[in-house]
Amino acid sequence: MSSSNQTPLFPLRKGVHTRQAHVDLPAGTFEDEHGRQGFFGRVSHLYHVNPPTNWTRIEGPCIPHSYNLNQLFPGMAMEGDEATQEQREAAIRASMFGSHEDAFGPVCFLHNHDVALHFVAPTTMDFFYRNGDGDDVYYIHFGGGRLETDFGVLDYREGDYLVIPRGTTYRFLPDDSVQRYLLIESFSEVTIPDRNQLGPNAIFDPAMIDTPEPVPYERGEGREWAVHIKRENQITKVYYPFNPLDVVGWKGDLTVWRINIMDIRPVISHRYHLPPSAHSTFLARNFVICSFVPRPFEEEEGAMRVPFYHRNIDYDEVLFYSKGEFFSRDGIGAGMLTWHPIGIHHGPHPSAIPKSRLKDRTNEVAVMVDTYNYLKPTPAAGLVENLNYWASWK
Repeated sequence: MSSSNQTPLFPLRKGVHTRQAHVDLPAGTFEDEHGRQGFFGRVSHLYHVNPPTNWTRIEGPCIPHSYNLNQLFPGMAMEGDEATQEQREAAIRASMFGSHEDAFGPVCFLHNHDVALHFVAPTTMDFFYRNGDGDDVYYIHFGGGRLETDFGVLDYREGDYLVIPRGTTYRFLPDDSVQRYLLIESFSEVTIPDRNQLGPNAIFDPAMIDTPEPVPYERGEGREWAVHIKRENQITKVYYPFNPLDVVGWKGDLTVWRINIMDIRPVISHRYHLPPSAHSTFLARNFVICSFVPRPFEEEEGAMRVPFYHRNIDYDEVLFYSKGEFFSRDGIGAGMLTWHPIGIHHGPHPSAIPKSRLKDRTNEVAVMVDTYNYLKPTPAAGLVENLNYWASWK
């Protein structure tokens, strides 16, 4: 192999630049990260004299999107909700992977061949559910209650992740509070990332994971029990003369499990702004789920405190805002979601950089999903989109 085809061991440097990425940017420049494999691969940093998001208009499918998921369900709509209930119901019916039962009602808003993102407002289910298409990862945005499964029961609360393997029979028994869940449906097995040099107890100790406990189950003799099985987005209903959750014990390493987002201890550096990959919580085929929780800001003079500009070469980026103050974005509230397709720049809003210097820590709780393959919106997403989001960087 000729030397011209070999990857350099060290990065080349040309013109005006900083020697350490994200630290001591040259005056009057804006750093733009051009990298591969979602911050894991090769990378270069470009130093612009204007913010890469200072566009005047955008035409075409790479335009950034923002959705107010609160508006999908009655009772949580905010000002500016122009969709009628009839329009909303029609969009939900047309939504791929849409509602298969009023009492459960996951509404899909983004999807591809690897993952489907839903918003859910469940009530007490009088049937059981089994997903034959993939693993279900729920993030409890609002609410709480009890989850009944083949493996036993788990109580859950706001901020919990519930990981339910493909083929598990389950149902939600929510309490009387408002219920809103983000459902990330994975068409491959969901795992957790290796900690490598951080050690096995970093980010969260596996001992923090909770699993279901078998309990005396409701026999309900003399009645039918229904299990709704989803396969290729179609529902098959199976009926039993007994409660199908009649398991009295189990063993093994495949089960339902729970961890709360506030149990996650983020990796931080007081001298350097770490990329989102450092906050990875779950891995699956062609996508990753990351968790952002309150953490100290970088304290060294000259170190960036906000996300750097980047252009998503290999991944679509979705960010669900759950709680707190979202320091890198103006005009964003709890229950809202942004989607930045592969190819388009994004980064901090103009006011975020000076604001970050006035505080010593972040105060946000958010869930990010980065997908290797292009996402597609459903009709339901179109009903709750902020069409002027692309102009919010001005």
